[in-house]
Amino acid sequence: MAMSLNQIGGFTGTPIATDSGHTAGGEPTTAVVSASAVWRTPPANIRVSVQKQTAEMERLSPSPPMSPMRADLSVACQALMTEEAVVREHGNVGGRVKDTGVPVYVMMPLDSVTMANGVNRRKAMKASLQALKSAGVEGIMMDVWWGLVEREAPGEYNWGGYAELLEMAHKLGLKVQAVMSFHQCGGNVGDSCTIPLPKWVLEEINKDPDLAYTDQWGRRNNEYLSLGCDTIPCLKGRTPIQCYSDYMRSFRDQFSHLLGDTIVEIQVGMGPAGELRYPSYPEKDGIWRFPGIGAFQCYDKYMLSSLTAAAENYGKPEWGSTGPTDAGEYNNWPEDTNFFKREGGWNSEYGEFFLSWYSQMLLDHGDRILTSANSIFENRGVKISVKVAGIHWHYGTRSHAPELTAGYYNTRYRDGYLPIARMLARHGAIFNFTCIEMRDHEQPQDALCVPEKLVQQVTSATREAQVALAGENALPRYDEYAHEQILKAASLSESEEMCAFTYLRMNPELFQADNWRRFVAFVKKMKEGKDVHRCWEQVEREAEHFVHVTEPLVQEAAVALMH
Repeated sequence: MAMSLNQIGGFTGTPIATDSGHTAGGEPTTAVVSASAVWRTPPANIRVSVQKQTAEMERLSPSPPMSPMRADLSVACQALMTEEAVVREHGNVGGRVKDTGVPVYVMMPLDSVTMANGVNRRKAMKASLQALKSAGVEGIMMDVWWGLVEREAPGEYNWGGYAELLEMAHKLGLKVQAVMSFHQCGGNVGDSCTIPLPKWVLEEINKDPDLAYTDQWGRRNNEYLSLGCDTIPCLKGRTPIQCYSDYMRSFRDQFSHLLGDTIVEIQVGMGPAGELRYPSYPEKDGIWRFPGIGAFQCYDKYMLSSLTAAAENYGKPEWGSTGPTDAGEYNNWPEDTNFFKREGGWNSEYGEFFLSWYSQMLLDHGDRILTSANSIFENRGVKISVKVAGIHWHYGTRSHAPELTAGYYNTRYRDGYLPIARMLARHGAIFNFTCIEMRDHEQPQDALCVPEKLVQQVTSATREAQVALAGENALPRYDEYAHEQILKAASLSESEEMCAFTYLRMNPELFQADNWRRFVAFVKKMKEGKDVHRCWEQVEREAEHFVHVTEPLVQEAAVALMH
């Protein structure tokens, strides 16, 4: 049978309100509407592209069948509440989860807040959040878009939609990872909607195009302001760092009552897709296609000014007027270029100079923003995190070209992730890494993709730097094979695990019957952690209880949306 909205609210502790603001009542309807009628299906915000897997995901049906309620519903709910009480009692130790397993968060849709600063698909959102909570999910991750909140004028912040969304999470007892998204939505792999930078920022870029990242062909990128102008008062008298700081300060003041309780983590956006990197592989307009090597982004006047000063200081002023001229184009492969080929310029004195400068500029950018973020959120009970891209293609080559163009100076002879980990460690920030779900043999072998070895390298770097490591999947995966890989990667050593894992993403496919059953079991396995002494089959049988608790929530949301 279907559950009424009152019944759903009863066992989750939160009534579901209708559009009129009153709790829904009356006889439960028997109408059944698929989840696809509730959600517009947004492709996931994929940071790393594997085309074959994406095509496979598109064949999945987003429409779950109606399933009957089981008699042991109350028992399942009670068991879940007991389990969560144990998790809260143990807590976290040193940023890495001990004894309690790995808490799972779920990414919200990119367009959870509308351009009119309201919650998108409100009824579906409420029921879906309740489903996640009932399944044992720790919390959610949401992008807090700069282009929405400070859209109209500098210093004018509209937090309306986020206030409502955060209140939903608060009432349900869901934790929140809030992403300070200073980048554009649209132009990256999987972006399902377009949210540009604030209007007044784009106006300044129109006046001074060098505020945007620029490649050697003069192509500008408006995804994120060039880090070359971080300290230049180019935005109506403020520097970009001051704008980011003022934004975070306003967020802190607006939601101070939720910090440390509901809002437990602030992930600070530092580049395209919110990641600490250069926009070296933009998909917009077909500029880049997987598995191209990408291109250096150091040709705006502010970056070139820094390069000129660095070259003069190094004693080679002739190296200061341009980046490598033989590094190929976005869709070349390493061996197509003189700079990235096996014995190429990347391993020369010039290559070492340029790559050291290019990567250090990125580290300095992260250092500046983290210094500000820590001062703003100090003693507020929240953790600070930074996302690093999982660039696994051509990892098996000597030069690691795609990582170099993105700003990660990682080669056969140099560890490019240890400097990042050490920078984050100085600020007590969490190292959040993608592509945790990937296995080497699933990737195109001719492109020498080695995601598993990359994850191992990052794990070693974070261990040496003594910085907490969190993860997320790069592609939408619902199969047990991917889940098992995540479980394996989340176990860092005999005594350590990741401090958190964020699952990409809340959408109709996730709530499809078979996918939801596997996801609920996955969440339970992650929460059981390394100390589980029971077979996975037993855990999966217990997870079936929660599946039947949560399936009606999505169905009821679809019915509510029709009224």
